[in-house]
Amino acid sequence: QVQLVESGGRLVQPGGSLRLSCIFSGRMFNVNGMSWHRQGPRNERELVATVTTDGVTRYADSVKGRFSVSWNNAISTWYLQMNRLKPEDTAVYYCRWNDGSGRNDYWGQGTQVTVSS
Repeated sequence: QVQLVESGGRLVQPGGSLRLSCIFSGRMFNVNGMSWHRQGPRNERELVATVTTDGVTRYADSVKGRFSVSWNNAISTWYLQMNRLKPEDTAVYYCRWNDGSGRNDYWGQGTQVTVSS
């Protein structure tokens, strides 16, 4: 059973930076199919960034140039580096793994990011 555990969310001032982590366990880590999503105060859910099952990295327009993903295969961890944060980035951030098979779609429990002065 795959488990995803996010961490790193906290209160940060506008313009600040934050790095979120997602630890993947339960099978061998493969970054293809990993993604970060967020759900804001109005309950809208947005795909923030992903490495597709074909290995292509994509970002939402709202975060391009500010956010970036990385990973460490040795410790099965997926990261979201967030720079130049804005109040509208306030949300619960979730990591997800979906291998595109229709059988494997797992979500973490989420970590709260609040951008406010």
